[in-house]
Amino acid sequence: MKEVLLVGVGGFAGSIARYLVSKLNVSWQLLAIPMGTLTVNILGSLLIGLLVGLSAKSNLISNELRLLLMVGFCGGFTTFSSFTNENFILMQNGQFLTVLLYSAISITLGFLAVYLGYILAS
Repeated sequence: MKEVLLVGVGGFAGSIARYLVSKLNVSWQLLAIPMGTLTVNILGSLLIGLLVGLSAKSNLISNELRLLLMVGFCGGFTTFSSFTNENFILMQNGQFLTVLLYSAISITLGFLAVYLGYILAS
């Protein structure tokens, strides 16, 4: 139960942070790119990379802190960070074709799923 609460608290904080950063969409635009979402995705990827690196190189991050920050906060902040971390692990393992396939499938099917959801709701 403790693990579930750690993930929940982290996710709560991550979701609030995502909402606050997404406000950038209103105040800053570049070629109609959703800058808030782009910023969240990049920051989330940077954060999960830092946490994975710290976990690999030291004992600074306990399992509880990993659940709170990586699964909870980063998961609440953006799932893109998990996606990019998984691709990074695949690349480290030399699975370059899998990275390309996973990325292409995820982006293509994700876009199609959004479109399908939109069509079904209309």
